[in-house]
Amino acid sequence: MVIYQYSISLETKSFKTNYSRSIVIVRSCLSYTMQKMNGHKCEKLCYSGQRCQRIPETLIKLYGSKVESLDFSYNDLTTLKGLEGFTQLKELVLDNNQLTDSLVLPYLPQLHTLSLNKNKIYDIESLLTKINQNVPNIIYLSLLGNKACPNELSGSENNDEDYQRYRYYVLYHLPKLKFLDSNKVRESERTEAKRCGKFMNIIRPKESNSRETLLNNSSTNTFTPLPKAMRNPNDHKGAYGKCRYRYSGKHSEGNRFISNSDL
Repeated sequence: MVIYQYSISLETKSFKTNYSRSIVIVRSCLSYTMQKMNGHKCEKLCYSGQRCQRIPETLIKLYGSKVESLDFSYNDLTTLKGLEGFTQLKELVLDNNQLTDSLVLPYLPQLHTLSLNKNKIYDIESLLTKINQNVPNIIYLSLLGNKACPNELSGSENNDEDYQRYRYYVLYHLPKLKFLDSNKVRESERTEAKRCGKFMNIIRPKESNSRETLLNNSSTNTFTPLPKAMRNPNDHKGAYGKCRYRYSGKHSEGNRFISNSDL
């Protein structure tokens, strides 16, 4: 049952005239809802589609102490700084942002739902470590559309076996999960995850690392394991003569090594 709900829409226009006119329009839309479910009051805040790169401080001050459900999907978030100000948070939706492996998750002991679909997360091991440390009561996690989640949404090279191994690996590290991505966790998966999930991580090179590897292997790379003095083909006689000298048992004169012509 909805107790009350309101939305705030702001539009700012800037005009500039000097034989030409430019118009800059900034739109902001915020939706706040208070619901009563099973006798419990739940307050939700939606601030999606605003192209913001960080969480606005104003929202933290106004709603941080009371919001339980927060939706920041379809923005350009690159950091979660300020999220610790939402002290009552239980549900967090961060789909379609620019979050990477460097994201910092604050300690959110009440959070049980975390959705990170379609971000730029590659390192599943690093992410699971952060969730384990800072979101101890999570039961729903969704990572669809990230490279860390190897299904068809993150790359055509992925297959069902890759995705299933990923599920085992995640469930091994987060055994309390009831839902992973769009599917409920089966008891058979949980059992298999306990048995071998630790070894199911699929490691793929990052795109940046792949580009660096290609550059390092280009024609400009002149690496050779030979010492500099041995790289000239004309320097082979002395070394060859030394080997023949040791093998044949002949003596050298002074410090001169015996070469092919001496033998």
